[in-house]
Amino acid sequence: MTRALSLAAGAMLAALAAGFAPALAGWRADAATAVDAAGPLDLALTGELTQGGWARGTAPRGVAALSLDGRPVAIAPDGQFLLAFDRDAAGRAELAVRFADGRTMAQPLTIAPRAWQIERVGVGLRPGTAPSAEWAARRAGELAQIKAARSVDNPAQGWRQRFIWPVQGRLSGRFGSQRIYNGTPGSYHSGLDIATGTSGTPFVAPADGVVILAAQSPFSLEGRLLMIDHGMGLNSAFLHCSELAVKVGDTVRQGQTIGRIGATGRVTGPHLHWSIKWRDSRLDPLLFTGPMPSR
Repeated sequence: MTRALSLAAGAMLAALAAGFAPALAGWRADAATAVDAAGPLDLALTGELTQGGWARGTAPRGVAALSLDGRPVAIAPDGQFLLAFDRDAAGRAELAVRFADGRTMAQPLTIAPRAWQIERVGVGLRPGTAPSAEWAARRAGELAQIKAARSVDNPAQGWRQRFIWPVQGRLSGRFGSQRIYNGTPGSYHSGLDIATGTSGTPFVAPADGVVILAAQSPFSLEGRLLMIDHGMGLNSAFLHCSELAVKVGDTVRQGQTIGRIGATGRVTGPHLHWSIKWRDSRLDPLLFTGPMPSR
């Protein structure tokens, strides 16, 4: 999906004079927002404007800052930027632009809904055993490590790439799938599960990045957990590994072997759980790779 957002001051004035203001309704500007006549403002977005999706674009010269729904969006030195939309993102978002001279503009974005795989179960959630104080303390420490890893900001460039599949196999769990227990929603599946039928299958980096977490001692739920920062707030996590082939701080390249599939942590069998996040938004890896290639 490609969406070009462009406007020039001369075109805007001509449109207003001709009574064609509705054609510019996508932009909201104050009286001082007109773009210089030197050239058009062009924020071309290419990607998947949908729940769990993403978009890349280019900020033209003169743009000092971008924000999505009020939160800052980083701009690379060449003007490139990345946006993404949570699994439960609302149908509309707002991309705001601030120029170096203080002028501002805002563009509403339409975020397409997804038809998630929902299973309705006619029983309620079974109450579980309360975790022990020891387990709760351990889990708090694990979550703190994950949070700290995601706070690291590396100048990695993988976010610019077309992602590849870390491994080929059967998709045993899809992003966004969810069970509804007697009307009460359970947690949705936050990534893709890829099964190859055995432990020990090597998997590779889907894009360039820097290793920000490599848990050689298995976490209670995730098992051996590997996390890679692809830059611009985009990161991948790989769960339940039997082995990790890289360590924190390593720079990895797309296609490089980084670990092996396993069944560590809370699982029912060997598989690779691959999840992607941009900031706090959970994203669908399938929208970064396209369909699984046939083997």
